[in-house]
Amino acid sequence: MSKNGKMSVHLECYPCFLRQVVIASRLGTGDESVQRRVMQEVISKLHRLDFSKTPAHTTTFIHREIRNILGTDPFSEIKSRYNKIALGLYPRLKGIVRDSKDPLWTASRLAIAGNVIDFGIFSSIDIEGTIKRALDSPIEVDDYEAFRAELQGAENILYLLDNTGEAVFDRILIEELLVLGKNVTAVAKGSPVINDCTTKDALEAGIPCQIIDNGSDAVGTIIEMTSEGFRERLSTSDIIISKGQGNFETLLGQKENIYFFFQSKCIVVSEILGLSTGSMLLKKGG
Repeated sequence: MSKNGKMSVHLECYPCFLRQVVIASRLGTGDESVQRRVMQEVISKLHRLDFSKTPAHTTTFIHREIRNILGTDPFSEIKSRYNKIALGLYPRLKGIVRDSKDPLWTASRLAIAGNVIDFGIFSSIDIEGTIKRALDSPIEVDDYEAFRAELQGAENILYLLDNTGEAVFDRILIEELLVLGKNVTAVAKGSPVINDCTTKDALEAGIPCQIIDNGSDAVGTIIEMTSEGFRERLSTSDIIISKGQGNFETLLGQKENIYFFFQSKCIVVSEILGLSTGSMLLKKGG
């Protein structure tokens, strides 16, 4: 944490930064000489960054550099592939929710489970195993009862999407919120960054509510990089559902009416939370 109580870059973040360069460059090109050039150029510029800011600020810069060097979005193909995989799971997941005693609880757990679909950090994932763990085991931080209670008096819900593929799991929770009569707006990224949802990706996933974008290509939600229209929605919504670790990093301490749905995927975030890596959270902000 930095002195202002927000996330900042730790020494342990550096291997993750470089691993992300390797993953993205290999997805973007099979030419090893170009992969090496991407790594060299990113490393040569890292010293210019302000490491008192969140890790998401650094990864935003890194992925802008990668896209600029490659001249393309290296995650475009894998995003489409994982949307298709998740859409293939959709009928079974809907059945699980439909047959459960508390559909909102089950949909919430599935939304957290979906956060495992993150090729920005991982090169392989276990979707099925994570679904089972989310449904069958207690999660490490569980503010579901507070979420359910606050939801009763809420009308307008802002839902910050995270990864493509994961958005199909978000679709299931959004559908339950719509059944409850809530007005839900889903927020996608303004342009491609890692495997995060753009409006196109969200539509492909079948998100059933209004979709807006935040006007930004930043990792997470770096408020000063977002559009005025998005910031207005952020300030006027009754409840904000925030998906993913990047949004947790950038929105920690920003809002009291925010609920973070995510898995803690790195050592730094896990240590700050006092949890083991891979922990699942439904955590109230504030």
